[in-house]
Amino acid sequence: MATQKAHLDGFAMILLVGLCASWGLQQVAIKVAATEISPILQSCFRSFGATVFVFLWVCWRKKPIFQRDGTLWWGLLAGTLFSVEFLLLYWGLEFTDASRAIIFLYLSPFVVAIGTQIFVPSEKLTLLQVVGLGCSFFGICIAFGESITLPSEEKVLGDAMLILAAIFWGATTVVIKASPLAVIAPSKTLLYQLAVSTVLLPFGLLVVDTPQLQTPSPLTFVSLLYQTIWIATVTYLAWFWLIRHYPAPRLASFSFLAPFFGVFAGIILLDEPMTAALFVAMIFVALGIYLVNRTPSSSPKKEEVTSKTS
Repeated sequence: MATQKAHLDGFAMILLVGLCASWGLQQVAIKVAATEISPILQSCFRSFGATVFVFLWVCWRKKPIFQRDGTLWWGLLAGTLFSVEFLLLYWGLEFTDASRAIIFLYLSPFVVAIGTQIFVPSEKLTLLQVVGLGCSFFGICIAFGESITLPSEEKVLGDAMLILAAIFWGATTVVIKASPLAVIAPSKTLLYQLAVSTVLLPFGLLVVDTPQLQTPSPLTFVSLLYQTIWIATVTYLAWFWLIRHYPAPRLASFSFLAPFFGVFAGIILLDEPMTAALFVAMIFVALGIYLVNRTPSSSPKKEEVTSKTS
């Protein structure tokens, strides 16, 4: 039996902020290593290494992962969506700017909101919560919208790829939430995605970029370890645990924080410039997250719903 909570509690919110900070710092880690290892090749190494670590973790915990539980095809679907998302993201960045990419990529929470409205009726959003998502997205536009100009034909192609990446990112969350994957161990759900991406991502090297690989410096090696052990193993396990226990649209609203942590990490570690727009943008993002996650005082508190396993 899996316990489904109707609202995010303090523990979930603190954990989400920590995850977003980690994912934001990952952007800097990828930049640091990109001079020696191309981003998509980093992604290949990360998926392979994390697959090994998660498998060892599952074996150590003696979790059954090979029994028939009706999740195989769902797991393969989620893994494929996960892989295509990264391929479109890295390929799209070949044609458009990174700041434009962030704006289009963070259409993903809206995909989650729409998908759960259709496939997970118990997690429908109110009008005020939809306004909250829009408020957070407006904050993203303030922070990164300086690059939104009339696009060239090439940028239109890149923008389209990033929109598709956002759709695949959101669809991955919806598939997990609306399928038997929602009630199995988070480690097995993650293993599906990592294993499938380990197989599929190398094919992206044929179309996305020329593999760039040099002997890694100590800093690049640390970056790869951070991406593999902390990001793709620890934080992804935590994320899938959250998806199993909390409403997906409320979780997705916190993802708007990740690019800001990336910006602040760049300011601290890479001497990138600070702008006043970032503070204004953060206010809108924080307000949006509050609106999505506030508990209406007029409605009875229904903290936990027991979801039946299939």
